[in-house]
Amino acid sequence: MERLYIPAIAKGMAITFSHIFKKQPTIRYPEQKRPFSPVFRGLHVLNRDEEGREKCTACGLCAVACPAEAITMEGAERLPGEENKYREEKYAAKYEINMLRCIFCGLCEEACPKDAIYLSETFAPANFTRKGFIYGKDDLLIPDVNTDPEGYEKARGKNEPTTSSN
Repeated sequence: MERLYIPAIAKGMAITFSHIFKKQPTIRYPEQKRPFSPVFRGLHVLNRDEEGREKCTACGLCAVACPAEAITMEGAERLPGEENKYREEKYAAKYEINMLRCIFCGLCEEACPKDAIYLSETFAPANFTRKGFIYGKDDLLIPDVNTDPEGYEKARGKNEPTTSSN
């Protein structure tokens, strides 16, 4: 009876040594980044047109389409001399998304007739307070491509993830 444990130990050691030479499934996060799925939905971004003007017209269709009721907005009329800031006569003076309520379904993106909002490939960062998860218009608006091209590319989230095999 005592001799039966030796083959079991040998079999266990063989399994252990076989795992040493297999590819590791772990990704060392800060140095390596996992590639995104083509359908990944990340942080919301309010888009601009080619001239750097805001596309959002505060129609409210994104807020109506949101099943979690995470989007709130207030519209305002464009003043004379603000044609370079806003594309239409009406714009979103206040635009907030509560990321604690958002389920990242993408219905707001589909409902927008002006393509003013889309979900980028950027992760929602961690935060310590509830207030930090309520993103205002300043947090969501994409930087102007004409004045800040690096910030624009970073906000789009189209940077290719770097993976290296070890």
